[in-house]
Amino acid sequence: MFVCAFAANEEPKTKNQAQVAVPFRPEAGKFPALENAHSYRGELVFVDHANRRGSLRIQGVGSFRRNEPHPFALLPYGMVRYHGAPADLRDIPLGTMMHVLAYLPPDPKNSAVPVLPINNKENTAGFRDRGTAPAENHILLLEDEPSYDLRTGKAWKLGEVVLQNHAGLMVATREPTQGSPGQTTDETMTFDASTRVWRGRECLGIEDLIAEGTWPAEGKKSLSPQVVQLGLTWKPTAGSVFNRFHIADIWIDDAAMQRATQRQTKAYEAFIRSRWMPAWIDAVEYGKFGRATVTVTLFGGMPPALYADFKKGIPAMMNGVEQTLKHTEGGTAGPSQMSARGVILDVAKVHGEAPIGSSGIQIRFETDLITEGLRPTRVVRLRPADWPDVHVPREEYINGGSARMDERFPTPAIFPKY
Repeated sequence: MFVCAFAANEEPKTKNQAQVAVPFRPEAGKFPALENAHSYRGELVFVDHANRRGSLRIQGVGSFRRNEPHPFALLPYGMVRYHGAPADLRDIPLGTMMHVLAYLPPDPKNSAVPVLPINNKENTAGFRDRGTAPAENHILLLEDEPSYDLRTGKAWKLGEVVLQNHAGLMVATREPTQGSPGQTTDETMTFDASTRVWRGRECLGIEDLIAEGTWPAEGKKSLSPQVVQLGLTWKPTAGSVFNRFHIADIWIDDAAMQRATQRQTKAYEAFIRSRWMPAWIDAVEYGKFGRATVTVTLFGGMPPALYADFKKGIPAMMNGVEQTLKHTEGGTAGPSQMSARGVILDVAKVHGEAPIGSSGIQIRFETDLITEGLRPTRVVRLRPADWPDVHVPREEYINGGSARMDERFPTPAIFPKY
């Protein structure tokens, strides 16, 4: 299946690691190692997209519904993936089951969500499951079910389906797409008349599969060995079953999955061109009278077409942003009016494999009037001059000198400290 690149043109290699024994705290200016991440899975139940944060109901071993929503924040270089493509938090429907790789807050003083005790994943207060409130709440990678399966080389093999009134249960097993499946476990999930079935260019419903005789109108049928990708959510389930997930989407063939990936990729390309490409500053060489040369590393996980827009010799703009990637200068004037303007001197690919979170692409940018926000290890956004010159909405920028750098909508106090 088609997999959109994490870096400029390649997917990082994911290691089958055990959980990190000692929680890891990233450092400014350094991309953290993937093997130091803590992994978990949960339902997306709240999103504050402008501040790149939200809450997940994390899966444990007990009654899923009783686990309180757990706050998270995306790292500046943190990536969201949906349908196998880059995405913004606003693209993910609430209720979607997400896979997570996360770390401790890099700087607890400036965390946009509550900072928890390092051993908080052992906390079982109330009805909470162990592991459902980890201190590792700053996310490197947040991805839905098909994105996770495409990245790790897995798919779902359908077993049997049981139908009654266009709804029912499906038994499926997640297995590697190549090699021996090893030890696998059947998982029973629900579906209903709202479940979307994607086949080639078609979007079908359960009633269509029944009408063509692929699925029975009532009763049980074996579907094995059909291999598919599934999009999962969670819904309350009758019969006191609390760890059963719901199938929102079924991609029957590669063509259908590829179309979903391509649609999301195009949507995200347009989004980044209007918000600018995020990066952080590696070095600044100061000249006279405000002139400077700034070296930055572009963040990873973007569609390759965006990286291709950065070329040697073209005019560009660079603006400081805070850790949530909100523009910090410009206010109502817009980021273009207050940004540092200049030209791209060089675009270079860093030797070796880029760590996840990094594109491995360094850009040298020269400006004749450097702004305050452009300092080493600071996060910035930049754009080629031919990208759209638009004003971002009020919730996505800090209002110049009239507001503090930690201005947020709203403050972290909205999150309970579970």
